[in-house]
Amino acid sequence: MHPIHSLPKALIAVLLSATVLLVEPANAAGFKGKVIANGETPVVGAMVTFRFGAPFQERTIFSADDGSYQVDGLPAVTEYKIRVRRIGWQDVRITAMSPAEGDQVELDFTLERHTDAAKVAAQLPANHWYALLLEQIEDSRLNEQMMRQCTYCHQQGSAHTRVKRDAQEWEKVFSLMARMGGTIDVELRQILPAIFDRAYDPATAIPRLTEGWQEPGYMPPPNAEIRQAVIDEYELGSRSSMQHDMMMHPNGSAYSVDMANDVLYRLDPSIPGGGRTAYPIPKDGIPMGGEKASGAQVPNATAALGPHSLQTTANGDIWITLALGNKLTKFDIQTEEFVHFDLPDGIYPHTLRVDDEQRVWYTLSVSNHVGVFNTLTGKNVEIRVPARSFGEAVLLRLLPLIIEWGAMPDGSEGGNGDSLPVPYGIDIAPDGGVWFSQLNAHKIGHIDPQTHEVTMIDTPFSAPRRMRFDSKGVLWIPGFTSNLIATFDTKTREFRQIELPAELKGADTPYTLSIDPRNDDVWICGANSDSLIRYVQNTGEFTIFPLPTQVTYTRDIDFGADGSVWTSNSNAPAWQIETGIPRLIRLNVDGTGS
Repeated sequence: MHPIHSLPKALIAVLLSATVLLVEPANAAGFKGKVIANGETPVVGAMVTFRFGAPFQERTIFSADDGSYQVDGLPAVTEYKIRVRRIGWQDVRITAMSPAEGDQVELDFTLERHTDAAKVAAQLPANHWYALLLEQIEDSRLNEQMMRQCTYCHQQGSAHTRVKRDAQEWEKVFSLMARMGGTIDVELRQILPAIFDRAYDPATAIPRLTEGWQEPGYMPPPNAEIRQAVIDEYELGSRSSMQHDMMMHPNGSAYSVDMANDVLYRLDPSIPGGGRTAYPIPKDGIPMGGEKASGAQVPNATAALGPHSLQTTANGDIWITLALGNKLTKFDIQTEEFVHFDLPDGIYPHTLRVDDEQRVWYTLSVSNHVGVFNTLTGKNVEIRVPARSFGEAVLLRLLPLIIEWGAMPDGSEGGNGDSLPVPYGIDIAPDGGVWFSQLNAHKIGHIDPQTHEVTMIDTPFSAPRRMRFDSKGVLWIPGFTSNLIATFDTKTREFRQIELPAELKGADTPYTLSIDPRNDDVWICGANSDSLIRYVQNTGEFTIFPLPTQVTYTRDIDFGADGSVWTSNSNAPAWQIETGIPRLIRLNVDGTGS
């Protein structure tokens, strides 16, 4: 349930008005000018980014058909760091003094074409490179497993994943993957090092990626609608952070959980630069690594609790799954205090959603449960999801003992790419029914909210991940490794599959999707392509909105009262992200509300 849905319509109107009024700072100013090359030739679709503040906010706009750009609503701070970027051209970076209140500083930029194809290839999003690797894996089962298990937490095909490694370094990679839950078959494990080296060999990769790069049609500019967009990015956390999920609260603020450091952040976009408040989550004596202490940590992390997913109830309180701490916690929005609730049976609470009766439904991805916690009575029930086989059922029941004995595999002997079924996404249907996905099992399931009866359904595509219902009661599902999104009719039990745009080269990994409550547009994470993707149901058209920062691995998506689209950049490890620190991202499609 979207947070706004739980509030009276009159209050929604007040919040919407307040948001719009607060977005433009009183001392608003701006910049304008042109982006040109070769004298007066306009550069169309260049990203012009203005960074200010510490921690910084960046605002990005696009140059128009005539090369012109204009950005408004900026605060009169001391100075701006400005970058102009367009694939195929050399970046321009300057520092400029702040405009005076109400003024617009005129700044023109001249871009020069790259003369080195390798530098052009380095500008491309990760999915361009990743496509070269995937085509090397002829076995479709291993290809799917590669996408699902090796793109769990971070982009594949980015500069940090294209490095050559020796045998010892690969052993370390496989071990770390297994500790984070990504286990692969021995067969795939044996062939991957050679495939990586062959696919990413500069001698063959760069000519393929940059074919025709000196011609006008190479990497064409985004269309006119995309160029209207304004993108704001807010630096949040540190190099050790993992800003996993975020949500927009009815109070107009964004909230995000730092999974690696046990912190809930609040970001107030009405404050120039973004007002940030950090709320450390009490660890209650739980050791680093969590209650079940798997040791699965990103570098320099301090997590004992691992906050993962968050949603708000009707009274404004925020509920959070603590994946490593094996708890739910409530953050009281008035007292700014946390209250923890133990989960005695299930392991690794993952995604949560709130129903109309203020019950928190959540998946438990390691132990194959779905839980329901009644926030009004405190009653908690954990529902065991059917296993795929007798052997899997036995393994799942023995998991608590296996973990307690420290017998979880470290990847040293290989593994099974489908080892655990992994309940993942979850959402509430308009009729109150609860639907969830099993990532590794390639299934979705229904739970009757009264009887807790579970019905499992095979998906005709692989790796269903985080899913959402639209206003008509249609369930929308991303196929993380399938290059598609799908609909499911809960009455007829029929699936409809919609392939993602060809520009993504079949190498993107749609981690999640969300439905805009205003118009039922479907928004999809371009987790491997530095993008947000919109699908308009009425027209059947996709639009890919490029994001300015390289290595933008997005998670959940939410919507502001002003129509803005929000997500987080939570690539793990964070140091792979350009600038090395995670961000919250706001996209205003029509350029308003910025």
